[in-house]
Amino acid sequence: MNEEAMAAMVSWLPILFMVCIFYFLLYKPQKRAREAREEMLSNLKVGARVVTIGGIYGTIEEIYTETLKLKIAENVTIEVGRGAISMIVEKATQPEELVTEEK
Repeated sequence: MNEEAMAAMVSWLPILFMVCIFYFLLYKPQKRAREAREEMLSNLKVGARVVTIGGIYGTIEEIYTETLKLKIAENVTIEVGRGAISMIVEKATQPEELVTEEK
């Protein structure tokens, strides 16, 4: 290779280095967090205690395709979108127990 070609390749090294840094420090962790959130939302179960993005604590009573019903107090149930769930505070008890209590 001649010197001009080598200089052109060297001038691209800082840009490639910055792309690698952005990929490993920004894109990859953000993708991992998004996948973990999607998994958490797809594994929601009736009886789980959750917190919404707005800070409302509740227990999941019913799950639909895009929404779910949260019991936030005695005789108070609200319907929220699945995306409004921030985190699971307490996992659901066995589903069999919930079914027998409802009957």
